[in-house]
Amino acid sequence: MVHRRQVDNETLVFGVHGALLGNAMTWWDHDSGSIWSQPTGEAIAGPRKGQRVELLPSTFTTWGAWVEANPDTLALEGPAGPSGFNLDEFEIVVDFSTDSASYPVRSLKSVGVVNDVVADLPIAVVSDPNDPDRWAVFLRRVDDQELTLSIEDGELVDAETGTTWDPVRGFGLEGPLKGEILDLLPAITSFPGDVDTFWPGARRWRP
Repeated sequence: MVHRRQVDNETLVFGVHGALLGNAMTWWDHDSGSIWSQPTGEAIAGPRKGQRVELLPSTFTTWGAWVEANPDTLALEGPAGPSGFNLDEFEIVVDFSTDSASYPVRSLKSVGVVNDVVADLPIAVVSDPNDPDRWAVFLRRVDDQELTLSIEDGELVDAETGTTWDPVRGFGLEGPLKGEILDLLPAITSFPGDVDTFWPGARRWRP
């Protein structure tokens, strides 16, 4: 997950605090010494308690899947071994502070797309039909038109106009809305057991 490290027009410098909350790390900021929760981006102790840093769109996937979709990526090179994490074991959490919902990745893959509403925003949680390790969350609205998305013959298509969309970047590929872009929304991958810890009021989607 990626956060914008600005609060009240101040750019904060974070370090790893060392303790875990749930199964996730905590940070401390060098300015106030406050302790922050990584998944929620909220200060949980110290002078900044209750403040949040903004969550930005990002994804948990394999390096191969990322490079195929983003071939010009520059990456920090460092020693690393194979990850022991399996995307199928996670849930995707959409959190807008006032409302949140979670979507098990394994169940999402079985349906391809979940058209939902969170915090009064029409969203689509999409599993790429061409690569099981790629997913995205989009605002399923273009201008004032709300769209209903589905996977048909391996393509992401909206029912209202028949436009086909890139399932990772949200670009309109063919059809009446070609050239339009679905806004990418921030979301988090979480262990199922941690959803209640960090988002106790989250609605749990099931197919």
